[in-house]
Order: sequence, then C-alpha cells, then structure tokens
Amino acid sequence: MAKRTIIILMMMFGAAHAQDTAVMTLRDCVRYALSHSAEVRVLQADLGDAQLARRNAILNAFTPEIDGGAYAYSNFGRSIDPETNTYSNTTSFHNGYSLSAGITLFNGFRAINNMKITKIAEATGVTRIQQTEDKITLATIEAYCNVLYFTELSRTVQAQMETAETALRLAQRQKDLGQKSQADVLQMEAELSDRKYKYIVCENQLQNAYITLKDIMLFPTEQSFSVTDVEADTMLSDAVHTMEVSRAADRLPAVIIAENERQTARLALKTARWQLLPSLSLNGGWSSTYFTYPGRTDYVTAPYGQQIANNGGEYVQLSLNIPIYNRLSRQTEIARRRNDCDRAEARYAQARQTVEAEIHRAIADRDGAAAALQQAEQHSALQQQLYAMSVRQFEQGLISALDYQTVADNHLTAVADLLNARLQLFLKTWVVRYYLGVSS
Repeated sequence: MAKRTIIILMMMFGAAHAQDTAVMTLRDCVRYALSHSAEVRVLQADLGDAQLARRNAILNAFTPEIDGGAYAYSNFGRSIDPETNTYSNTTSFHNGYSLSAGITLFNGFRAINNMKITKIAEATGVTRIQQTEDKITLATIEAYCNVLYFTELSRTVQAQMETAETALRLAQRQKDLGQKSQADVLQMEAELSDRKYKYIVCENQLQNAYITLKDIMLFPTEQSFSVTDVEADTMLSDAVHTMEVSRAADRLPAVIIAENERQTARLALKTARWQLLPSLSLNGGWSSTYFTYPGRTDYVTAPYGQQIANNGGEYVQLSLNIPIYNRLSRQTEIARRRNDCDRAEARYAQARQTVEAEIHRAIADRDGAAAALQQAEQHSALQQQLYAMSVRQFEQGLISALDYQTVADNHLTAVADLLNARLQLFLKTWVVRYYLGVSS
C-alpha cells in the first residue's frame, strides 16, 4: 500500500479561547506529560535504588569489610591488675583500640552472581521507565486526538447551526409569501433546536476531552491551552515480514523485562546450587590497650605511646565453613529457585507470544484504518455534495424541511466518521511505529 500523508485535524478552539491562551502541539503535550508524570518519578527513584544495590554488590565482591573500635572506662572496685594478673582494689583507668578487616574469598559465586543480578535489575529499571513513558505517550496522543475530534465536530455542528438559522429565516419569509406552510417553519425550528442541542453536547464533550488530556499530563485544571493541527506520515510500508516482527518483539519493553526476569531466575538457581559447597573467608585485626592507676604514688605508669606499642597484638584468620546439615534448607531453596525458573520461562514465552500477536494486530488495524479512511473520504465528499445541493433546493422550495433535516444529519454523521477515521489511522500508525522501532 502506497504511502499516504494526512494533513488534518483542525484549527484552534476558536472564539471560546482568548488570544493569549497557550498553544501546545502534540509534541509539547507529550513532553509535558512525561516531565510531570508521578509514575515516572517513582520508577526513577526505584532505578536509583537499583543503582545503589549494584554499587553495593560490586563493593561486597571486591572490597573487605573494615571495622574499628575504641573504649575507655574507670574501675572503682575490685579488678584484675593487667601486669600482675592479681586482684586489686585500687581505682584504675583503661583505654583500648581495635581494628579488624575481613573478606569472603569464596561463597559459591554468590557475590559474582549478585553483581550480575543487580546489573540486570538496573537495566530492568531503565526498561520499566521506557515502558511507562510509552504508555503515557500513547495515552496523551489518544486524549489529544479526542480534543481535536470534538473541536472539529463542534465547528461542523456550529456551521450547520448557522445554516439552520439562515434556513429558518428564509422559511419564515417564504411562509409570509405563501410559499411555505406553518409546518415547514416548525420543522425548521425543530431542526435549529436540534443543531443547538448537538452543539451544546459537542462543547461539553470537548471540555471533557480537555479535562482528560490535562489529567494525563498533570496539567493544572484551572489553566487553559489550545491545540494545533497534526501532520502524520501515516503509512510505513506495504508489508512487514515475520522476521521484522520477531526483531521488533525483542526490542519491546515487555519482552525485555520478561527476558531479564528469566536471566535473574537462572542466576538465582546457580547461586542456590553453589551454596552446597564450603565457603572460605579471611580475617585480620589489631588491638591494643592502655591502663593506669590514678592517685597511686607507688606505681609508675608507662607512657601512653609505649603501652599502646607494647600491648598491641595482631591476628590473621582463615575460616572454612562446611555445610553438613541445615534441615534441607539449601535443597529447599534450590527447588524453589528451579520453580522460579520454570515460571520465568513460561512468562517469557507468554510475553513474546502476546507482543508478536499485538504487532500483527496493530499492523492489521493500521491497514484496516487506511482502507476505512479512504471509504470515509469518498462517503464524506458525496454527503457534502448532497448537503450543499439540499441547502439550495430547500432555499428554492424544492424539498421539504424533513428531507433537508435528513440530509443534514447524514452529512454530520459522515463528517464525524471521517474525523474518526483520520484520527484512528493516526493512532494505529503511531502504534505500529512504536512496535517496529520507527521514530515518529
């Protein structure tokens, strides 16, 4: 199917908006909605947590844990003399320092796998933000198009209302001249009343469409803005091959998230299996103390620095922990992780199948919308000609008011169908562009 260009969709909201009302394009509305989305901000905070978790995983894998401590206390009762190791009733003061470090040398590759898992979680956070932004973008486009639809429909009804007013005045003059009956005048008054009613309904629907758009954008409800026309290159290509659909599915957030969850489940299963092996850790430390007996003249306290140096001690410890029996908790964990893998595999297959079906459905909807638009354009053009002809015939007294009203209703329906077909084609084309990774 050849490429088509639709240049449509309306003027500004007309006299209902003041000259200084802000004018926003579709791109402006989407940008505003994305920058003010509370859901996106929440996901960005979640992404920040994932980034912190990844940083901690890297530090836990390659850096030791270091602790330091200090204490100082006075003993006013019975205590052990550090030099003679005998009891003493003399008041004493003690001060000590310690420094220790430890690192896990092997724990079943838990640290390495945790690094991989946190990396996947970070990438998933980015993808979830993109998925949410895509959802907000599509919702904004739909709401924006609804505003355009009711704007143009309201203008069309307003034009018909003005035509009905003119026809009523003409019918009243023709009645005075004896060319029309009172029934014809009443019929035209009913026609005008019907157009006024439909105009009020369209205006209300237009206001509701604006409220919906503002709600999606998180735009202040009390403020107003108007929208501009949309230009859309509606068609992409005559055919989309199955391989293109498969490649497109791999790029979509839903499939990427499912794939990340599958990889995470596999890594968690590997980690659980490796926990059956022993773990090895290395620790080391240093400590020293200082003591004195305040008020004792018969005791000479060694200098502070000398005591710290003389009382200092170091240690190095290599620990091997061998799991023997822990009530089958490790075996239970492996079974649970295996079930998680099975679930993740099923969810990935389901997500991929769903996305590929959505892509094919979107392409079919786009092509169907293009065919519907072509038919709607032809039908609207014919109804426009009939409506213009009926206006002239009614002015000349060649048709009744009832026939004129029927043609006017058909014309309005054709205009509404044409507007809806154009907007539907625009929306369906945008969805196909999104699925196939084409910049809109």
